[in-house]
Amino acid sequence: MDSSAFNPSIWRKSRHSASMHCVEVAETPSLIGVRDSKDPHGPVLRYPVGRWAAFLGGVKLGEFDRP
Repeated sequence: MDSSAFNPSIWRKSRHSASMHCVEVAETPSLIGVRDSKDPHGPVLRYPVGRWAAFLGGVKLGEFDRP
């Protein structure tokens, strides 16, 4: 899916990210979009809101931390 399904004004990235190596995230009521900030017209990964919430929960719990 390309980024046209997401309003261009809602893409955001972390304030702590380096200027050129970032991912951007956008929301719709049912989907979360993730894209490469260097390619704003490129492909977008889409996740249902519930799965994205589960992913963020895992990040917060350290489930993806390297040993």
